[in-house]
Amino acid sequence: MKLLYFLPVFFFLSYTAKGEEIEKDTSKIRNVELNEIVVQSFKQQRDLRLEPLSATAVTGTAIQNRNITGIKEFSSFIPNLFMPDYGSKLTSPVYIRGIGSKINSPSVGLYVDGIPYFEKSAFDFDFAEVDRIEVLRGPQGTLYGRNTMGGIINVYTKSPLKYEGTNLWLSNGTYGYRDYSLSHYNKIGEKFGYAISGNYTNSDGYFTNLYTDKKTDDSKAGSARIRLEWKPSARLSLGLMSSFDRSNQGGYPYAVCDSVTHRPGDVNYNDYSFYKRTLSTTGFSADYQGAGYSINSRTAFQYLSDHQGIDQDFSPRSIYFARQDMKQKMVSEELNIKSTTTGHYKWLFGAFGFWQGIDNVVILDYLSKDYTTRKLYDTPTYGVAFYHQSTIDDLLTRGLSLTFGLRYDYEHASNDYLFYKEADGGSQQMDAFDNKLKFSQVTPKIALQYMFPSTGMIYATATKGYKTGGFNTSFDREEDRSFKPETSWNYELGAKHPFLDNRLNAEFCFFWIDWKNQQIYQMLATQTGQFLRNAGRSESKGIEVSLQGNPVNGLMVQVNYGFTHATFKDYKDNRKGIDYAGNFLPMVPRHTFAAGADYTIPHPCTHIDRFTVSAGYTGTGRILWKEDNKVSQSYYGLLNAKVSATKDFITFAIWAKNITNADYAAYYFESAGNGLAQKGRPFTIGGNIQLSF
Repeated sequence: MKLLYFLPVFFFLSYTAKGEEIEKDTSKIRNVELNEIVVQSFKQQRDLRLEPLSATAVTGTAIQNRNITGIKEFSSFIPNLFMPDYGSKLTSPVYIRGIGSKINSPSVGLYVDGIPYFEKSAFDFDFAEVDRIEVLRGPQGTLYGRNTMGGIINVYTKSPLKYEGTNLWLSNGTYGYRDYSLSHYNKIGEKFGYAISGNYTNSDGYFTNLYTDKKTDDSKAGSARIRLEWKPSARLSLGLMSSFDRSNQGGYPYAVCDSVTHRPGDVNYNDYSFYKRTLSTTGFSADYQGAGYSINSRTAFQYLSDHQGIDQDFSPRSIYFARQDMKQKMVSEELNIKSTTTGHYKWLFGAFGFWQGIDNVVILDYLSKDYTTRKLYDTPTYGVAFYHQSTIDDLLTRGLSLTFGLRYDYEHASNDYLFYKEADGGSQQMDAFDNKLKFSQVTPKIALQYMFPSTGMIYATATKGYKTGGFNTSFDREEDRSFKPETSWNYELGAKHPFLDNRLNAEFCFFWIDWKNQQIYQMLATQTGQFLRNAGRSESKGIEVSLQGNPVNGLMVQVNYGFTHATFKDYKDNRKGIDYAGNFLPMVPRHTFAAGADYTIPHPCTHIDRFTVSAGYTGTGRILWKEDNKVSQSYYGLLNAKVSATKDFITFAIWAKNITNADYAAYYFESAGNGLAQKGRPFTIGGNIQLSF
């Protein structure tokens, strides 16, 4: 086990530390800055800064100060986190440390209030009532299971037992941007609270289609959320959360690129492309605090229905037009019991089960040839998992802890497939099959952690990552109908330490990922779709550095940096006769960088109670778009800022994004011999009014 390579360094640092008794009061290793991490997860037992893992937490205050309205705006804000804008909410790929997936199931997990989101087409939702976000980097399969090879994103909405009042939010900006929301939080006594919120957003679009002389990426979306919390006794807590989201957007503002410079020209295609989504999620939580233990349950149901239409050739000619209709129903249940004592031994046992049904119809109109193909997929999947994690504190010496975790996953997937060709008013069946796949995997985790007698900690971990296999929705060969699971081993060495009397908190980690059977997406030979196939072996290694601090009263600063060096070690495309060994993985920024500051002045004058200036810079690049590494996006940076003033219950703000109007490609791919790219969003400016009663 390659964790042994880290152990000499680990124990050298551990035993050369100053010999004092470890403080029982763990507040000494916590920063006084606003991004203080609160233990809300029903799986994590401690402050994330005390856990042997690389994690970043962003509070609701920071989200509001940065004017972050969606999950894609966290790209590069978090070290080694990259979320390219593919052109619609349908495809919201997330990459952490180079691990991610553009099509099929995600490689990074998302939980909202403990409820799993399996489809990445559900990832992009409104952030109006988010209390905080936690991003845990590296495989989290031991606790969170399937498809969390890259990491996990935990989103927590505001609790009506912690917040009270009514908030009205009005935001207008350039390009027809509108964002309106209303929320109300109330408690009835000390045991019951409820929250109701609604949101509406609109954008006229940023890019004009020359063919239609209209914006190609206009969008409208509305959402509503209700949350109930009840504490019938001091030991029992019950919760109900239900949300509804409806989106209707134009999409895919792609333009043909110059064959030499690879810079995109103007958007110019004849058929309007769009994406419509209806998303409904309901979850029930129950938590019981016993004597030295707690029992926690999360039950969820999610319904997703979407409809996509896309001009597949992106040209003024009528060649291809693709349509997709998908309906997903997902039911999940998770139950765990964990210790809550302060002794040397802590434990957790859990079980998870789910059923997911997907009905998918893919229609491709060959407009120039006057026929249509229709593919129907009925893909039910179910799975169960059992997991355990133990932590032993003060092992062999004071301050040294050992964490060991183990999980077993079993999954069964089916695919009932029909393929029709429709022409001249008739229909002909071309193919049909009914396949079944079974997957099982054991994912262990081991971590050593040393808490220094004065303050701070170092840790070393070895964790196995796992992502299930599945069925392709596009294929042109028998062997490409399905793909195998992929696995990885993630080795990590890190340190966390506060400085300057807890006014500055620093975190550092080095990671190395050994990745087998990586699921790589490729274009079909017909250039009319994409599919997944397994590469032999890949490797990703890099560093992550985070600095957060409160150097003077009222000033909050944050600097994050991530470096990833991800390459293919064994990958041959036999269809093209190309060996990609040694090439860099596509869709993996070499560097991610973020620096930001928030400065608040209380009572600057008699007419203002609070004045806040916020500024943030994110840098991303270089990004190689394909396995051949011939086309790339160089490093680029985005500068955002916001100024707000509060008087009594009213807050006025002015914000701006991409202030320098950076020109960059948000996404690139090739189809039918052409390079196609979508530009990043230009400079935008707007203002907010918030009323809080």
